[in-house]
Amino acid sequence: MKYDVVVIGSGPGGYVAAIRCAQLGMKTIMVEKYPTLGGTCLNVGCIPSKALLDSTELYHNASKHFPTHGIDVTGLAVNWPKMMQRKEKVVTDTCAGIKYLMTKNKIDTAIGHASFASAGSIEIAKTDGTSERIEASKTIIATGSKPANLPFAPIDKKRIISSTEALSLAEIPNEMIIVGAGVIGLELGSVYARVGTKVSVVEFLDSTIPTMDRTMGKELQRSLQKLGMKFYLSHTVKAITSDDKRVALVAENKSGEELKLAGDYCLVAVGRQPFTEGLALDKAGLMTDQRGFIPVNEHLETATSGIFAIGDVIGGAMLAHKAEEEGIFVAEYMAGQKPHINYRAIPGVVYTWPEVASVGYTEEELKQSNHEYKVGSFSYRPLGRARAANESDGLVKVLADKRTDEILGVHMFGARAADMISEAVVALEFRASAEDIARMSHAHPTFTEAFKEACLAATANRAIHS
Repeated sequence: MKYDVVVIGSGPGGYVAAIRCAQLGMKTIMVEKYPTLGGTCLNVGCIPSKALLDSTELYHNASKHFPTHGIDVTGLAVNWPKMMQRKEKVVTDTCAGIKYLMTKNKIDTAIGHASFASAGSIEIAKTDGTSERIEASKTIIATGSKPANLPFAPIDKKRIISSTEALSLAEIPNEMIIVGAGVIGLELGSVYARVGTKVSVVEFLDSTIPTMDRTMGKELQRSLQKLGMKFYLSHTVKAITSDDKRVALVAENKSGEELKLAGDYCLVAVGRQPFTEGLALDKAGLMTDQRGFIPVNEHLETATSGIFAIGDVIGGAMLAHKAEEEGIFVAEYMAGQKPHINYRAIPGVVYTWPEVASVGYTEEELKQSNHEYKVGSFSYRPLGRARAANESDGLVKVLADKRTDEILGVHMFGARAADMISEAVVALEFRASAEDIARMSHAHPTFTEAFKEACLAATANRAIHS
């Protein structure tokens, strides 16, 4: 069968690309190798992790903070199997929503492993042993990524686990070791710490969430330590061993001092790597770079005309919403439009509680490039809304150009930061100044007042409530 577009992969990048292609009048088919649509994000990533984050945060609040609000709770307990059942229902319902969108937009779907037979021909190996070949004028590779391994301690999915297994443990561990203090490790670490697991985090670098602004890393670490999580930064993991019941880790700090940890599980959260296995890229005239990514040009087109790649498989920030933007970009470019993506205006979020959200340049990046800037910060503590909600742990940091006052970066730690960062994204997209935000009326009492106050602080130190 002949199509205008074939999309390989049904994650956020793939299914959004397919929908936009269909909206623009292209006959589209989406191929997914797993039985359910949605890719890593919906099945074993963003959605199930957020479901568990919300459930465990509710339990944590009930056990630790409800009495402060005058709510007495007795007989509180975690029903882990039921919590897992709810998580699975959230995943099932969300994936069903993607299937509905495919039907609504008249997009064909095929379940099976896709590989190139040639640049314009795709072979689909189905689970029943049959195969089908389709022809397409254009192809979008959206095959995503998979958890990265440590070469000396491969994930066995039993005691040495990835985020996929950590989302489906049959019981609450007594002790868990996490290798990697990035977003995935800290989100899942907080899930288990809230329900009583003793969590130890080992990180090679000297900061948590090391790709984000260091101020946010310090604030988040301080918050997670209140949950009982222990951090061993600037440590190099030397060995991880396991048996049927336990796992042991050996690491060293920069002074050569040895650290030994033991636990029920070791979650390896050292990043993700692009997934291109079995695509037969060579038959389409393609190859990956040294890190396994598929090279693309400014239009996200590969070295072979008519074949595009988006999302985790091309590198950059491995974020679902980044892949979505790229999917729309490619669809519109193929339709002859002139789309644009401002990668500096794509936010990053850590869904712990309090949350961390950032967009734009970090202070470290500005220092490294010798860019003259100014800083405005504002704590949640003076906010009436934060005080009323018992959410006074928080900070908003604004970085602005020293000469023009243009906002260069915004970094938030605190309740509802994941939602608040959207205002900062708008500010960056429209090249707003700190003065612009400072002059805007923000509803009172709200958490977003902290953003206004931080912008006031960045403009001649005019914050009102500090």
